Amino acid sequence: MPQTETPGIEADRRPRLRWWTELPLILMVYASYSAGRLLARGDTASAVDHGLAILRIEKALHINAEHPLNRLFTREAWLGIPADFWYASLHYLVTPAILIWLFRSRAHVYRAARTWLMTSTFIGLIGFTLLPTCPPRLLSPGYGFVDTMAKYSSYGWWGGDASAPRGLGGMTNQYAAMPSLHCGWALWCGVMLWRYGGTRLTKVLGVAYPLLTAIVVMGTANHYLLDAVAGVVVMGFGFLLAPQVMKAADRIRARFEGHGSLVAARSRDLVPGLSRDLASAVSHDTSRATETSIVSGGCQTSPGERIPRQRESQLGTGAEPGASPTDAGDGAPAPAR
Repeated sequence: MPQTETPGIEADRRPRLRWWTELPLILMVYASYSAGRLLARGDTASAVDHGLAILRIEKALHINAEHPLNRLFTREAWLGIPADFWYASLHYLVTPAILIWLFRSRAHVYRAARTWLMTSTFIGLIGFTLLPTCPPRLLSPGYGFVDTMAKYSSYGWWGGDASAPRGLGGMTNQYAAMPSLHCGWALWCGVMLWRYGGTRLTKVLGVAYPLLTAIVVMGTANHYLLDAVAGVVVMGFGFLLAPQVMKAADRIRARFEGHGSLVAARSRDLVPGLSRDLASAVSHDTSRATETSIVSGGCQTSPGERIPRQRESQLGTGAEPGASPTDAGDGAPAPAR
């Protein structure tokens, strides 16, 4: 079936990108994502204030869906435990898997899709920095939330510090809740599956994955509903900015490639000049060698006046051309009688 393009993002028509250039770029973005989450880790008071403000807004609007979901996941372990595994792992597995799938099978849209994801991620990092937010699970027990990942930590590799492996909780930012990039990345995965999967199953997964992720992040008390909404908004801004980011990247690349082409052209221009200089030097040396080789008997002649060796010897002895050696001049000994 014909390949479709994501609206608002132009598909890449250039040759397919190489994995050895893409992998460092993806790793750099992920490292920035991990480092950015740590920037506001010490601002606990502001984070708690922001979290309570979000909770008050949701209650005023009667949209605090995280309360009933968290009570359900806390009461029903068969829901809470799989949800914890979902939150702790799929965010880091599904997104890279879809990137690889696009790179290998949908190269015409890979660059645009990757740029959309990266742009949105950097916008999310700005949100983590400017608006540190305490998630529901870290509020005091009086607010009615239970940290399901701490409750069921004996079933997984994580401890009481969100989804971090045991002993590594100090390396995470517990207050990077707004926006929810769990929901944002899940939405991106859903769009890719829906538009480029090509089967009914992938379309179903494209709808189910982001919706279930939103339920999981609220049921495990890791995010508020407005965190999930903010994650969708961030992806929307990234979607709109991605074409401009690609154009800027193309301009930068063209500038560097143009500089490289100029250097190569100058190098090519030097080659004919060097060849002419070498040819001139060789010709000059050959002429001098020719002039030197025609010097004979202390008499120098110009090129074109060189005398054959036989005639030269005959003239030197005074013999006529064509005479035999016995016809020598007066100085030759007389033949024996």
